[in-house]
Amino acid sequence: MSKKQIDECVRESLEAYFKDLDGEQPHAMYDMLVKAVEKPLLEVVMKQADNNQSRAAEWLNLNRNTLRKKLLDHNLI
Repeated sequence: MSKKQIDECVRESLEAYFKDLDGEQPHAMYDMLVKAVEKPLLEVVMKQADNNQSRAAEWLNLNRNTLRKKLLDHNLI
């Protein structure tokens, strides 16, 4: 999947979200979206990295301690 395809998927999902709101005002969208994307991102990257946190942190361009905190926050370790 290309970056363009991922962008389109996100756009379509957000448009569906607004449609589902049916005129209601959204709330805390940024945090909602980050949390919705971050957990599956971490799950897939950790699986591909054979649960090697150093390798996954490098792939994600994160400090290993930051990755570990995010993994703990999402109950992934």
